[in-house]
Amino acid sequence: MKGRIRAVQFGCGPIGCAVARLASQRPNIELVGAVDIDPNKIGRDLGEVMGAGKNLGIPITKDIDGLFAKTKVDVVFHQTSSSLKKVAPELIHLLGFGVNIVSTTEELAFPFTTHAELAAEIDKMAKANRATVLGTGVNPGFLMDSWILFMTAVCQEVRKVKAVRVQDARPRRLPFQKKIGAGCTPEQFQKLVDAGTLRHVGLTESIAMIADGLGWRLDDIAESIEPVIAREQVQSSYITVKPGQASGVRQVGKGLRGKEEVITLEFEASLGAPESYDAVYIDGLPNMEVVIKGGTHGDIATAAIVVNAARRVIEAEPGLLTMKDLPIVICRT
Repeated sequence: MKGRIRAVQFGCGPIGCAVARLASQRPNIELVGAVDIDPNKIGRDLGEVMGAGKNLGIPITKDIDGLFAKTKVDVVFHQTSSSLKKVAPELIHLLGFGVNIVSTTEELAFPFTTHAELAAEIDKMAKANRATVLGTGVNPGFLMDSWILFMTAVCQEVRKVKAVRVQDARPRRLPFQKKIGAGCTPEQFQKLVDAGTLRHVGLTESIAMIADGLGWRLDDIAESIEPVIAREQVQSSYITVKPGQASGVRQVGKGLRGKEEVITLEFEASLGAPESYDAVYIDGLPNMEVVIKGGTHGDIATAAIVVNAARRVIEAEPGLLTMKDLPIVICRT
């Protein structure tokens, strides 16, 4: 693709604004529109809402049809919800305009196992309109799936894989801290887990992507979730956690072949975690161990991978794709 990428920001919450800020700084990207349903944002300039310190001349609108009727768009940066069921109508509506989409909906990262019918519908709509859809982010999308698959390129044999992500959530945005249950009692934490509103979304999708990439057929995918209980008071800019309360969440996903655990993903995010790091371990030939000391800043990395993936998505074949289907996404300014 030659020339600047014309992009629309769809969803102007914290992550959407982070994506828009980065996109606005790239000389090869031109932001040409913004969409949100929040009445407190509609009509305001995107530059003001995303904290750019200046107006961009892009009013936020909820009139999707009006925007796309008068604006040429190459790609939509879509940041609204983790749930594929919730966002599927948005995606299908956008695909009707023949635009490419890079979404951070976690369940879209590899939806063919958990949401096969919706995935087929989105794929069909994308192909019919010569457009491409990608679900990505830092996790799922990179740290616990495509990064692992890329590392296996130098292996002659792979027997098992494991990824561990531990992060101190104090620097993260408030919605993330709430999502991991920080400040809840153990009883409140469990009620939120039972209601399906407290969990890191994406482990199942990452496990399925890894298995598909390696050509492994899994017999089962299992997840467990438990609170990280604070032993002493810890606080962020938003939340104070007392001893005995949950400071965050620990979640483990397992991919099983028979009774053998061949894929293990361990995710822990809590206020005051003693050490933040991301690690991948491959049991194979050769064995591999790679650790990112200090971990990867989730918000920065998510905005980066969304913006960096734009050109790859525009150049890709139409349909619903995953990170393992694209050429390597790189930081190209």
